[in-house]
Amino acid sequence: MTRITNGALLFLLFLAVIGLASGGRDFPGDFLRLPSEAMRFFRGEASDASDEDAVGTRWAVLIAGSNGYWNYRHQADICHAYQLLRKNGLKDENIIVFMYDDIAFDPENPRPGVIINHPQGSDVYHGVPKDYTGEDVNVNNFFAAILGNRTALSGGSGKVVDSGPDDHIFIYYSDHGGPGVLGMPTYPYIFADDLNEVLRKKHASGSYKSLVFYLEACESGSIFEGLLDKGLNIYTTTASNAYESSWGTYCPGDDPSPPPEYDTCLGDLYSVAWLEDSDNHNLKTETLRQQYELVKKRTLNDDDVFGSHVMQYGDLTLNKNILFSFLGTDPANENNTFVEENSLRLTTKVTNQRDADLVHFWEKFRKAPEGSNRKIEAQKKFVEAMSHRIHIDNSVKLIGKLLFGIEKGPEVLNAIRPAGRPLVDDWDCLKNMVRSFEARCGSLSQYGMKHMRSFANLCNAGISKEQMAEASAQACCFKINIQAISVVRFVFFVRAGSWGGGESRSEISGPIFSLFISTCSIE
Repeated sequence: MTRITNGALLFLLFLAVIGLASGGRDFPGDFLRLPSEAMRFFRGEASDASDEDAVGTRWAVLIAGSNGYWNYRHQADICHAYQLLRKNGLKDENIIVFMYDDIAFDPENPRPGVIINHPQGSDVYHGVPKDYTGEDVNVNNFFAAILGNRTALSGGSGKVVDSGPDDHIFIYYSDHGGPGVLGMPTYPYIFADDLNEVLRKKHASGSYKSLVFYLEACESGSIFEGLLDKGLNIYTTTASNAYESSWGTYCPGDDPSPPPEYDTCLGDLYSVAWLEDSDNHNLKTETLRQQYELVKKRTLNDDDVFGSHVMQYGDLTLNKNILFSFLGTDPANENNTFVEENSLRLTTKVTNQRDADLVHFWEKFRKAPEGSNRKIEAQKKFVEAMSHRIHIDNSVKLIGKLLFGIEKGPEVLNAIRPAGRPLVDDWDCLKNMVRSFEARCGSLSQYGMKHMRSFANLCNAGISKEQMAEASAQACCFKINIQAISVVRFVFFVRAGSWGGGESRSEISGPIFSLFISTCSIE
């Protein structure tokens, strides 16, 4: 009888394992998945320390760019991400958290001191480090933390990404955004050119091996499209492409809805997609590309209207890496094998990111007793929000008409550049346009960021800051009874008893404004 060597036995076992693992299925990324027991057989019982040595140190920067209880979901996303990373083995000293920290103990929170990110979810707030809170959540500190520049910090814990050339960095941002811009709870906002310059500086310092950036915001693709250089060892995914909104989820009236005592959205669709996927899989066997494919499917929500297109940018070859290199992994998931289908439930109803505050105010109005101060206050908040939207929307439209004429104005403001090109060529011009508008028309706020493309198009069309200043002054110098317009719309919602059908809750300001137009002259 022919003697079979130990090596031959191992080879035969390997072939058998391949047959069991593949099962004739193709996985995203063409990456062979082995059951965890077989992986341990070939790899050996690696300790946590040896795993850490193999990938260097894992660093994470988590940032919620908003404040206010109506923006509950952004801080809930960030707290969930922190709990995931801690459970997966990252150390507190390597996780930097930016969040305003104003919702856990907000009087409106039905569970004081508790934050949840899922209708049946547990508390994700406990133990979250208070590295940068309140006014310390700002652009300067965020950039300084990424660059490891302690001397540039103002306030906060002083924690920065003090990484080395073998380390892996994960950055996750959740908030409102607009074309080329990301919100922050304190002025100024984050502009795409500045963020990409920070990433280039981080690469030039030689202080990481690879960097992954997950970005939740409206028009978030515009932050990297045409801007993120190849060869930086950076891989990013975004909640939407450069032209569309992202979506809140677990909102009142959605499916699934939050517990009845909540009147705000608990999460964001892209964010809960990657977080819940990471909660349920062995991240030693799932690649970045595989998670991207699953998150893309769930975030699209089987509907181009009530979903968004998750995008990827940067060095796409990095998406072959396993998530473990950046996020660690939960030992409890070690026996969970990757499956191509997304076993997580698709959300059937979601809320436009920019309308989540209106949902909150509407729910407060709907639940408050008739004639109560709470009902009056909720109506006031709703009307104020509507007033601001109408003012911003129609001021921008009028500026376009003043600069280019009634017919050409909308065409210029709404123009979209070909895919792959950045939003604007001159970013300083864009910032000047925004400053000029806000000086004469008031703050854009989180809703008004949607008009950044219009301001960029003014720059691309050659409009000077002096022309913009004059047009803004003329567009915003007349007084309009915005409150009256908003009350009319509010009464309509009340009489309808709802938001009215299944349409998107976006673009709810409209042509009623034209009934109140008056003109003025520049002094």
